[in-house]
Amino acid sequence: MEAVLAIAIGVLTGSGVYLLLRPRTFQVIIGLTLISYAVNLFIFSTGRLKVDSEPVLVTGIKATLANTADPMPQALVLTAIVIGFAMTALFLVVMLASRGLTGTDHVDGEEPANE
Repeated sequence: MEAVLAIAIGVLTGSGVYLLLRPRTFQVIIGLTLISYAVNLFIFSTGRLKVDSEPVLVTGIKATLANTADPMPQALVLTAIVIGFAMTALFLVVMLASRGLTGTDHVDGEEPANE
C-alpha cells in the first residue's frame, strides 16, 4: 500500500512539474493543481496508513492513536484543499484578465513567432 501511494505521489509530482514548465497558462494551473494533490497525499500519508482503524471515537474502545486514525493530517489536508480551491480560483481570474489584456494565453503575454 505504501509503494502504491509513493508511486502515485511521484507520478502526480512529475506530471505537475512537467505541466508547470509548459508555456500556456491553463497548463500551468493544471500543473499547480496536480502538485497540490501530491502534497495533500504526502501530508495525509504522514498520519500512518492504517487499515480497519476507527476514524472517530467509539464507545467501548480506548481512544489512543493505536486504535484510531490520527486526525491531525486529515485536518491539515482538509485545510489545504480549501486553500487550494481558493488559489485555483484566484489563478483562473488572473489568467482570464491576462488573456483579456494581451489576447493570448502564453505565460509571457506574447505569442512566439514559430509556434
